[in-house]
Amino acid sequence: MSTTAPSAAPATAIASFDAVVVGAGFAGMYMLHRLRGLGLSARVYEAGSSVGGTWFWNRYPGARVDIRSLEYSFSFSPELEDEWRWSERYAPQAELLAYAEHVAERFDMKRDIVFDTRIAAAHYHAEEQRWHVTTATGETVSARFLIMATGCLSVPTDVNFPGIADYQGRLLRTSQWPHEGVDFTGQRVGVIGTGSSAIQSIPVIAAQAADVTVFQRTPNYSVPAQNGPLDPDVVAEWTANRAEYRAMLRTSPLGSIVDARETLVKDEGREAAFAEFERRWQQGGFKILGAYADTWIDPEANAVAADFAAAKIREIVKDPAVADLLTPKDYPWATKRLCVDTGYYATFNQPHVHLVDLRASPIETFTPTGLRTSTESFDFDAVVLATGFDAMTGALDRIDIRGRDGVALKDRWAEGPRTYLGLMVAGFPNLFTVTGPGSPSVLTNMIMGIEQHVDWIADCLDHLTGRQQATIEALADAEAAWVEHVNEIANGTLYPQANSWYMGANVPGKPRQFLPYAGGLGVYAEHCEGIAARGYEGFVIESAAA
Repeated sequence: MSTTAPSAAPATAIASFDAVVVGAGFAGMYMLHRLRGLGLSARVYEAGSSVGGTWFWNRYPGARVDIRSLEYSFSFSPELEDEWRWSERYAPQAELLAYAEHVAERFDMKRDIVFDTRIAAAHYHAEEQRWHVTTATGETVSARFLIMATGCLSVPTDVNFPGIADYQGRLLRTSQWPHEGVDFTGQRVGVIGTGSSAIQSIPVIAAQAADVTVFQRTPNYSVPAQNGPLDPDVVAEWTANRAEYRAMLRTSPLGSIVDARETLVKDEGREAAFAEFERRWQQGGFKILGAYADTWIDPEANAVAADFAAAKIREIVKDPAVADLLTPKDYPWATKRLCVDTGYYATFNQPHVHLVDLRASPIETFTPTGLRTSTESFDFDAVVLATGFDAMTGALDRIDIRGRDGVALKDRWAEGPRTYLGLMVAGFPNLFTVTGPGSPSVLTNMIMGIEQHVDWIADCLDHLTGRQQATIEALADAEAAWVEHVNEIANGTLYPQANSWYMGANVPGKPRQFLPYAGGLGVYAEHCEGIAARGYEGFVIESAAA
């Protein structure tokens, strides 16, 4: 044994890890758990001050999951499933955040997570076959593998209304809600937007505020959650058959149990379809999406579903003019993400709740006391911006990610994101994107999509390290074929007919491209498993540089 003292580390040495993970939401947490199981060293960076991702940031009134709580939970640990109890069919934000904290504590995750830290840059060094990752404060670390768990809906859209800096009331964003909460009692409140965050929050805000004015550009379809306390009998039945239910989730198109039928609207007819939609409306949530197999692909079948939804809105909203404004007319039913609500439409029956159609009278400017449209001025004590997210690519675009030869990911994606399986990008070795563009992601139960992606990545890293191989990289031809396949599947549906955030249409200048994979989680998982089984077909794997 040598007795020579080791040389002092150079002053420029940086901390080194097998993997760096960006984000400590459910994806980053599970990725850390799997990396530890492989015996790999890892560091996770998180912009927030604790775990939870979506459920850390989105604390707006009424925030809750739109997938049943039992389904929207980790499946990797039977012990975890046995010990956690959900209180409601659709868990509220505070309970989801408590769940994330419980998972982090149970698996001692926080010792490997650096909080309150954003990543500014990540550059690949080909000579080292490693990534150099730099934080916003200037710290740089090195990693073989860089795994982006930055979330699909984590970067709010830019808001640049004229005069907004002059507004002297309270300005709030649903996606960056004050942790201490907000009391609207007796206040005049304006809400801009009618997407999911607004649809969940407006009924709760209206229950407090003296006056609420909702500014709507595009109405959204919404279905009732039919939420309530979680029935102990339902929990017992789920627990007794949990393995079977989890298998159903992993192989289903939506990663959720919606009792999908292969029946077509045209075979049953309009009257029977209305009856089936009504039955599922009363069940609540996304069950209505499983009613018929042709509503996403057949315009006539979709029109029947749209007619049913319009009839329900007219049934609930007493003022015909308001009901008409709340009814979508220029895109097919459910081609924007269907919202799940508690009392949204009925809220507009309250005399202190008003709806402004921004298409008829757009916002011209904010004023010191409120805002002015083309036809009217409004004074508000508070304005809530429920204006959406730069979905799928927003978080990645805001980091200076550079692959081989210094090519920037943002430049590579200037005409729209290109990935292989939504997991990797040609020219960016050992860079993985959890639920990235080109994967089912936002079209599914996100927890199931996350577990499928993280498990695939972990198995891939195990494959590499077990064979002393250094890098894996998507081939350009395989990437191009996958992009073509994703587009082909999307164009076989009605999805691209909507100017949705699925298409990047809510962000000015963003290329129009259907971002997720519409073929379903189960089919997608089969693609991924087959590619891995065939020796990572479509990837090039290299040994360590000499």
